[in-house]
Amino acid sequence: MTTPSKNSKVEHLKKETGNSLHRQWQILSRLPNGKWIGTRELQEQLQREGIDISLRTIQRDLNQIAERFPIENNGATPQGWRWKSDAPIQSIPHMNSSQAVTFMMVEEHLKHLLPPSLLAEINPWFDLARKSLSSHQNNVRQWINRVRIIPATQPLIPPLVDRKSQTAVYEALLQDRQLECIYVKRNAQKEEKTYILNPLALVQRGAIIYLVCTRQDKSDVQTFALHRFKSATVLDSRALHPVGFDIDQFIDIGTLGFRVNLELPTEEVQLKLHMHQYDAMTFMESKLSKDQQITVLENDMKCISATVPFNLQLVWWLRGFGQKITHIEPQEVADLVWEK
Repeated sequence: MTTPSKNSKVEHLKKETGNSLHRQWQILSRLPNGKWIGTRELQEQLQREGIDISLRTIQRDLNQIAERFPIENNGATPQGWRWKSDAPIQSIPHMNSSQAVTFMMVEEHLKHLLPPSLLAEINPWFDLARKSLSSHQNNVRQWINRVRIIPATQPLIPPLVDRKSQTAVYEALLQDRQLECIYVKRNAQKEEKTYILNPLALVQRGAIIYLVCTRQDKSDVQTFALHRFKSATVLDSRALHPVGFDIDQFIDIGTLGFRVNLELPTEEVQLKLHMHQYDAMTFMESKLSKDQQITVLENDMKCISATVPFNLQLVWWLRGFGQKITHIEPQEVADLVWEK
């Protein structure tokens, strides 16, 4: 009969084996193709995922993995590791066609919103996605060529962004650290000012990416366009967060549509538009707000009413209708839309 002490030893051995397999799989899945990755960088990546591991354990695991998988080190001090150039695709974690399509779409549409440190970790997966799609002869493979995203407004070429500044901004947000920067203000003089910022979120609006943040000397939430950063440095100090800040609420109140009055917060208005029923068809399919209502007027005219943020984005959008709109309420909105 098996004694309790032997049972506990077996269970302990199973647990240790399971932990080792999980840890080594995590290490293996982070090894890149082509470039080298050091044990220190591997340790940092694993720690971000909540895996506490020593450099010595990583090195021991890598030596064990190298006995069974086609990986190699560069013999430097400290050592760098990677997959061998002739490693067959089957040696790398498997990816099916639907997963590959997802990674390809992430690379095409979201790559510029990922911090470089995270991007470096998943670049091998982008490579694997391309290889996986080339080996799949089915309808899923064709999805990339059958889907496009186009802007609803006039497309603009994105402004040039300083890459070092962009990296610092992304890393500060990722690590929840303060950021010291030199920022070029949007005025005729293109005045440069130095700020210490508390990063809160990133938002892409059209062709421009904005850092949502607070300044060290002010408590109100502001937006800084990424392409106007001349330089940026991640500080050791923790970023300070406004109590109760919610990025979705910040977007919903229309602040990113730019305030009509820079001294006042964005307010909501009960918008009313009069237009011909043919032009009003747009709002039957795509609503301005959840409380939108459409009522019938005389002479084939209709009134569209909705509660919307009163900002410059609304003004510019209404101007695009030209003479199709015959009446606008409230008057303060009409004055801006039809100003001479």
